[in-house]
Amino acid sequence: MLAAPRGYCAGVDRAVITVEKALESYGAPVYVRKQIVHNRHVVATLEERGAVFVDELDEVPEGALVVFSAHGVSPQVKDEARRRGLRTIDATCPLVTKVHNEARRFAKDGAQILLIGHAGHEEVEGTTGEAPADITLVSRPADVDGLELDPDRPVAWLSQTTLSIDETAETVQRLRASHPELVDPPSDDICYATTNRQQAVKQIAAHCDLVIVVGSKNSSNTLRLVDVALEAGAGAARRVDDADEIQDAWLDGVTEIGVTSGASVPERLVRGVVDLLRAKGWPAPVEEDLIEESLSFALPPQLRSRRTRSARER
Repeated sequence: MLAAPRGYCAGVDRAVITVEKALESYGAPVYVRKQIVHNRHVVATLEERGAVFVDELDEVPEGALVVFSAHGVSPQVKDEARRRGLRTIDATCPLVTKVHNEARRFAKDGAQILLIGHAGHEEVEGTTGEAPADITLVSRPADVDGLELDPDRPVAWLSQTTLSIDETAETVQRLRASHPELVDPPSDDICYATTNRQQAVKQIAAHCDLVIVVGSKNSSNTLRLVDVALEAGAGAARRVDDADEIQDAWLDGVTEIGVTSGASVPERLVRGVVDLLRAKGWPAPVEEDLIEESLSFALPPQLRSRRTRSARER
C-alpha cells in the first residue's frame, strides 16, 4: 500500500525551485547555507547543477549570492550576510516564517516562550534567534517537569513544524497541567504536510507487517513517520534513502508492505522502491488517499519574473 499524501510539500517544492531558478537566472555558483531541504539526493542533484552548500556564511565569498534554506535562519545570520555584502534569497518555508513572527509577537508581549522542538535542528535555531532571551527549548514531554519559569510572566508555547502530532499534544497537555494560563499560538505550528503524512501512514500502518519510509536520516518529519508507523501498529518500520538500502531479510515472512515518504523526498525515489518490490514479485501497489493537497507558495520576490517547472515533476 502507498500512503497518500507523501513526498514533497509546498515549502520544499518552493525551496528546491528557488535554487534551480537562482541557478538559471544568475548562473553558477549559487551558495546555499545548510541543506536547502533535508534530503541527500536533492542536495546532490542541485550540486551537479552548480549549487554550493556551506555550513556557515564565512565560507561564502564576499558579494556572492546565497540562498537561505527552507528551515529558516535567525536575524543574526541575516545581519551577518548584510555585513559581508552578500546577496541573499530567502527560501524559508512560509509556515516556518509564521512561527518566527509568533515568537517575536510573544516576546514583545513579555511572554516566556516554550519552544517544543529538537535541539540543534536548523529550524529551532532560527526560531530561537528571534527572541533568544525569551525562549526555552522543550525537547520532550519529560522536560516539562524541570522547567523553572517566572511566575509573574505569561507563558506561551510554539513548536517546530515537523514534530510528532501526538507527542507534541502530550507535551502541551503536561505544560497546561502545570501552567493553566498557557497561551497557544494563533494556529497549529505543526505544518499541514507533517500532519497529513502522519495521518496517512496511520491509515495503513495497522495492516502492514512492514512500513518503508523513504527519506534521509537528518529529516525530522521522515523520522517521525517511522515512529508514527510503529505506534499505529506496523509490525516493523524502516527508513531508507532509496531502494538500494532495502535488505532482503526485511521482507522475510512479510505479506503486506506500506510505503510512504517524508516531505523532502522526490516521488522518483518512492517509485524506485515500488519498482524494486515489483521486481521481487510483489503486486502493483494500492494507493490509500487520505486527502488531496493543493497548497502552493509564491517564489521569493527576486525570482518571480520567470516560470519554471514544479520541482515535484523533476
